[in-house]
Parts: sequence; C-alpha cells; structure tokens
Amino acid sequence: MTTTRRSLLRTAAGVGLAAPFLGLGVGSLARAQATAGLKPIKFASNASAICLAPVFVARDHGIFEKHGLDVEIVNFGASTEALLEAIATGKADGGIGMALRWLKALEQGFDVKITAGTHGGCSRLVTLQSTGITELSQLKGKTIGVTDLAAPGKNFFSILLHQSGIDPETDVKWRAFSSDVLEIAAERGEIDAIADGDPRAYFWLKDTPGKYVQVASNLDHGFENRVCCIAGLSGSLVRDDPATAKALTRALLEAQDWTVARPEDAAKAFLPQAPRGRTVEDLVAVLKDQTHDHSPTGGNLKTEIAQYATELKQINIFRRSTDPEQFAERVYADVLTA
Repeated sequence: MTTTRRSLLRTAAGVGLAAPFLGLGVGSLARAQATAGLKPIKFASNASAICLAPVFVARDHGIFEKHGLDVEIVNFGASTEALLEAIATGKADGGIGMALRWLKALEQGFDVKITAGTHGGCSRLVTLQSTGITELSQLKGKTIGVTDLAAPGKNFFSILLHQSGIDPETDVKWRAFSSDVLEIAAERGEIDAIADGDPRAYFWLKDTPGKYVQVASNLDHGFENRVCCIAGLSGSLVRDDPATAKALTRALLEAQDWTVARPEDAAKAFLPQAPRGRTVEDLVAVLKDQTHDHSPTGGNLKTEIAQYATELKQINIFRRSTDPEQFAERVYADVLTA
C-alpha cells in the first residue's frame, strides 16, 4: 500500500469506516479520495439529446466538483416523462428537459422547481423538398409526423400554427412514429412534414443538401430569444438544502458558459452518446446552431415561462383557469440569490 492509502485507511479506521475501503482497486480508491467531502447528487439526463452536452462538460472538466458536488449522471434514454417523474419523486435531485415537455406536468402539480434556462433551439419542422412546402401556411390539411403526441415539437409547432391562423387540432393531422421511422414515413408519403429535435433534424438537413427544407424552428418566428430547455430540481432539494440547489444551478450555468467558449470540449464530452459515425466537428456545428449563450434566470426566465403558459392555453394544452404569471411564480425557484 502507498503511504497515501495507509493514511486513508488509518483515518477511516479511527471513525469505524475502514471496511468499505478494503479491497478497493486503485481507481476506486482514487474516486473515493476525489469525492471525499463532496455532496452526492443524482442528475437525470437524456443522453441522446446533444443540447445536454454541457452536463457532460461539467462532469469531465471538474465543474461539479468545483461547486462541491459529486454528481452521478443517470441516463433515462429518450424518456423525458420518466426523467421528470424521477426528479419529482426524489429518485433524482435534478435534470434538464425541454420546457414544452415539462410545463404541462408542472401545471398538474409535479414537485419540481425550475431554477434556470439552459439554451434555445433544437426543435425543427422539416419537409421533403419534393412536397413543395416551404411555409407554415401551406400545412393546412397536411399530416405532421412526431415521435409522440405529447412531444415538445408537437406543442411548439402547434403554437406556431395557431399564430399563423391554422387550428393545430382541426386543420392538421398529427401522426406518431418512432424516431427511426420518421424519415421513412416522409419518403413514403405517409406524412407531409416532420417535427423533431437535434441532432437528428439537424443532420437530415445537412447530410443531404436539397432533400429537406426547414419550414420553421424554435429559433425563428419571434422565438429567437426564447429558452428551449430548462433545469429542474426536486422540490425537496430546493426546500431542504438550498445551498446544494444553488451550487448545482451555478455549476450548470458555468457549463453553459464553457460550452459557448469552447464548443469543441462539449462536442468531445457528448461524442460517446452521439449517433454512430459522427465527428467532433459535426457536433460542434450542431451546438453552434443552438443558443447556449441564452441561459435566463430570475425575472427574465419567469417572463419566458409565463409566455409559454399563455401560448399553451391558446392551443388548449393548459387549463383555461391557469394564470400564466401565477404559474411562473409557482414553478420557478430563485436559488441563486436566496
């Protein structure tokens, strides 16, 4: 045993904790030493979403540790409902998800508090060029493919359709397909457009120039400065341990700044989760096409939440009785200045 390991074991023995370290390998021992005194946190993630690359930056570049946190990232795949439920029930301490996936659940009372916005962008409405569709107004009477009928893309583009004078409930048809079938459905003419997220939608446009046309995204039509994804922490963490809630939120925001300054680091951190065959350069291009420098907090974020609540009421996703301003006050927690 090295002197360091002997010292560690002697110290542990003094408080009756030597047993857990016996038989540990060098890597495990180094991990135990590195995390000593840090607050353990379970952070829920959808590892397939490139817009969560800053979370992996925080892990790989010591940002979590800098803020006193030992963060375990738990991958919930593409199931953002399970991710949100895990946070609400205390199985995870926090996570990042799309606002237009989470806000309806928060209206229904899920015990999750929004503490920061992380970025804008990542939802796109695309069509095959052969359809001739280039404007939202041309979608009246058409069929739009989505991954599920509660998808954030469906909610967002329903808002845009409504604002364009098209009733998203009666003037268009929505059909759900698994993500790997959406392109096939479009090519077969089963759907006229696809509402989906990055990185898939980005690469549909870039890999085959001229095949697809982007009709709209959540960075146009007046949404250029609107947050897309939000950080949510469990209500119990915010109430019972505000210092940790503050540290975790600060770490996430610092990781956003790092991603803006050094997108190559974010791309490298996300690469193991990226679609097969993608390069760091491919992922940097996606990240630069999003607005990771738009990470609102405080009154700015509450304003954006209230705007979404108003728009979701207009398309009958939110209850008519919900007051958007009161809703924003209820679901947002100011952990940074508390």
